[in-house]
Amino acid sequence: LVVGDVVGHGINAAVTMGRLRTAVRTLADLDMPPDELLACLDDTVRRLAEEDADGADEFPVVLGATCLYAIYDPATRRCTMARAGHLPPAIIDPQGQVTFPDIPTGAPLGVGLGIPFEAVEVELSEGSVLAFYTDGLVESRDEDIDVGMHRLGAALAQPDQSLEDLCSSVMETVPTQAASDDVTLLLVRIRTLNATQIASWDLPPEPTAVHTARHLTTRQLNAWGLEYLVPTTELVVSELVTNAIRHGAGPIRLRLIQHQVLTCEVFDSGGSYPRLRHARIVDENGRGLLMIAQLCRRWGCRSSTGGKCVWVEQDLPSTASVALAADLKPAGSVTRFLPAPQRKARREYENRVSTLGAPA
Repeated sequence: LVVGDVVGHGINAAVTMGRLRTAVRTLADLDMPPDELLACLDDTVRRLAEEDADGADEFPVVLGATCLYAIYDPATRRCTMARAGHLPPAIIDPQGQVTFPDIPTGAPLGVGLGIPFEAVEVELSEGSVLAFYTDGLVESRDEDIDVGMHRLGAALAQPDQSLEDLCSSVMETVPTQAASDDVTLLLVRIRTLNATQIASWDLPPEPTAVHTARHLTTRQLNAWGLEYLVPTTELVVSELVTNAIRHGAGPIRLRLIQHQVLTCEVFDSGGSYPRLRHARIVDENGRGLLMIAQLCRRWGCRSSTGGKCVWVEQDLPSTASVALAADLKPAGSVTRFLPAPQRKARREYENRVSTLGAPA
């Protein structure tokens, strides 16, 4: 979740906001924590300013942009936020109580003060609402900004309304004194994954953990009715847990999440992040992540408390494809009904196992 505001108006400010929006989307794909993302964005703004100052750019970058960036985890109801000179968000609990969390302000982007950004983690209640906004909604020449924020909080204290209706009522209730200032309001309803959608296990950093992880994964997918994904997910779990044992540190945690996609996460305490390699024919290692990239929708890694998490997403099969596989597949095999890239990667994995031995 992100909201930002560029100082000034006109074509220069619009161009700057477009460049920052692109940078934020790119950095967000890297799964960076909010404070680290703002630090990289701050460097980007200053670098753009330096390049524009050296060249004959017709639209020089505008300094003094603000930003509020947050990451919400629906499995834990934890939200991590950091801000660069932006106003704090409003949190409206299900009873209508409004609070503004105490998040270190941070310097606006591109100012170059060298002060590190700080992130704050808060736990949110199911059904509560997060409100992100720009200063045009609360700032006035005639009033202190605290008055505007209090007025905004009073208008937001209606969590039973739909988000669309709440947006409309806030915009009607809160006067915007500065007609020339931009006004943005982003509302987010907090939802939590059901406990039945999540399965998690702690594993020892020992070779036998790979077999245990495969067994637990198969049992859980069968319980969810996702037998169709067992061959691919077994391969994914084997590779991720093996990498955590060989290149990670400390205890290992495996987590499966079924929500829109099937997500497989492996946590460890190591600081070494995996990278995709294109192994040569004579190499005996280095193909694991390449196969995962071919088999799955997407994969990535992110920092977590005390270590890192490597995650993989798979598309959930449609009801029609599962029914077809159930009617036509030979007993004990679903590999032939996988899409062509997955069949190829699966065969490569089986050949690797038969040649080198199963992982651990």
